[in-house]
Amino acid sequence: MKNTIFANKSFKSFLDFFSRVAISTIFISAIPGKIKGFERTVEYISSKGIPDPIASVLLVGAIICLILGSGFFIFGENQKIGSIFLLLFLIPTTIIFHFFPFHQRAVFMNLGLIGGLIIAALRSPK
Repeated sequence: MKNTIFANKSFKSFLDFFSRVAISTIFISAIPGKIKGFERTVEYISSKGIPDPIASVLLVGAIICLILGSGFFIFGENQKIGSIFLLLFLIPTTIIFHFFPFHQRAVFMNLGLIGGLIIAALRSPK
């Protein structure tokens, strides 16, 4: 069993990198819409009961978490920092936008992402 393809160190490194890119695609794809449609997104956040000035600050923070989180998660020496940034974005987003009213599919997809990010945050640096 030791001679399987998964025992190959360079292949494992490739799979690790590919997996981090795959997880990050959902976050990276959200960045342009949040920047281009900033005002519209602030209005949507405000519709959830958050005051406009706070909604703007939260959106700027979300964009920063998405950019830094994705970058550190994919390219960082220690992906833990990237995982934490992405969790700082994803957990509140899931609660604010998908629990009331409950969007089952979105909540379960986000829980899967949260689980993967927690695993990445807990693993030892290379």
